[in-house]
Amino acid sequence: MTSSQEKHLAALKRAEDSVAEARERVAQDRWRPRYHVAAPAYWINDPNGFSFYRGEYHLFYQHHPYSVEWGPMHWGHVKSRDLAYWEHLPIALAPTEEYERDGCFSGSAIEKDGKLWLMYTGNVWTGEDRDNQLEQVQALAHSEDGVNFEKFAHNPVISAAPEGDVHPFHFRDPKVWKHGETYYCVLGSQTLDRRSGQVLLYRSSNLTDWSFVSVMAGGQEPKEKLGFMWECPDLFTLSGQDVLLCSPQGIAPVGDLYHNSNQSGYMLGQLDYDTGRFEHGDLQLLDYGFDFYAPQTTEDDQGRRILIGWMAMWEDKMPEQARGWAGTMTIPRVLTLENGQIRSRPAPDLAQLRGEGVSYGPVRLAPSASRQELAGVNGECIELEMEFDAGSATSFGISLRVNEASGEETTFTYDRARQKLILDRERSGAGPGGVRKAPFLLQQNRLQLRVFIDRSSVELFAGDGELAMSARIYPSVDSTGIRFFAEGGEATLTALRCWPLDR
Repeated sequence: MTSSQEKHLAALKRAEDSVAEARERVAQDRWRPRYHVAAPAYWINDPNGFSFYRGEYHLFYQHHPYSVEWGPMHWGHVKSRDLAYWEHLPIALAPTEEYERDGCFSGSAIEKDGKLWLMYTGNVWTGEDRDNQLEQVQALAHSEDGVNFEKFAHNPVISAAPEGDVHPFHFRDPKVWKHGETYYCVLGSQTLDRRSGQVLLYRSSNLTDWSFVSVMAGGQEPKEKLGFMWECPDLFTLSGQDVLLCSPQGIAPVGDLYHNSNQSGYMLGQLDYDTGRFEHGDLQLLDYGFDFYAPQTTEDDQGRRILIGWMAMWEDKMPEQARGWAGTMTIPRVLTLENGQIRSRPAPDLAQLRGEGVSYGPVRLAPSASRQELAGVNGECIELEMEFDAGSATSFGISLRVNEASGEETTFTYDRARQKLILDRERSGAGPGGVRKAPFLLQQNRLQLRVFIDRSSVELFAGDGELAMSARIYPSVDSTGIRFFAEGGEATLTALRCWPLDR
């Protein structure tokens, strides 16, 4: 074993010991998710290295194992056979080499010759100004068993940004894939003047020797329109169409859209592998809620394209930090391309988490009546599947995590005049408030919703995967009520099913 490997193993043990000391205390917190992925303790952000390897899903994540604040990044690690039950594995990467001394930043994973390879960004701060005084390079690590990783002896494999209108320091988050017999990766980047985000394309014949191909997309629009930095790019194919996911920073709000500090969306197009140029359409949001960033996808053995995102947002208040942890992932979502739109549906595998459910329908919702409660429909870890008939109502919807005494509730309302679905967390508890609105058209006057609640989060899917809205919420432990309502006329809850969920 080399001295470099010994140093890495020692750093991993220190990190594991730190997390172990806090694990039991953190596990008792009432806001800890029951079935979402979260670190055993301390800080997490971007999903990394999401992959299907030897019959199991592997998910890594940006992790600071010493603090509830963002810090020198490690790679935490979980795996699952079924996307429902996750097992925590040892921390996979710790920053120990000079090229990564201030963090092993985001990246991806790929299988090659039976090994699982991680490609990630090594970060070094060269001064106090972290926007301008830094160096970023791309590095590799590999594993024979998918658990214990050794850094590539000849790192970094991409040691500098390419020449041209590419910022020399801000290029990161490699997503790697194989096309034919050649490996490719995309990197998030920005222009020299930092006014436009862009994505860079590289290729390699062996995964270790990389050459720059092109600025694949971006680099032309002003930052107000498409952001000053594109983070966490991901390129894949759905139904013969190439899809570019990315997370632009700095888009100016337009109407009801782009009110988060950063966005995550997709562009449909076609990558010319010869020229390296991606001709694409407009940016479309993947999630219209408050908390969704840096999504990453993988393809499994069923040919499904699975997505997981970070369910938090930069600069937002995170009340759980006072309790020894910070951040969680979304549930896994299956992506499809239908009628020129990405549809995002909860992975059907999650049905394994269901306990004994209850069903109702139809239930009349009258504006003169108090908000409707139904026996057995309540809780802090549940799944709801429902359909509304709008009837004559001007608006209708559902209130979650309701506590009448304290006034706490999180509300989803459909506004028929504006044809918008509205998420209101102004009274959701200890966390940040706010309202998010998303355009949505009813089909035959009906609205289908699926909602997943998990202690300090809620994820809603409208229609048949056409719309998703995610939010962190921090209600009190006794805020478990659920109510249905209509305003301005009658509506009908035509069908409802409710299941408790648990890992």
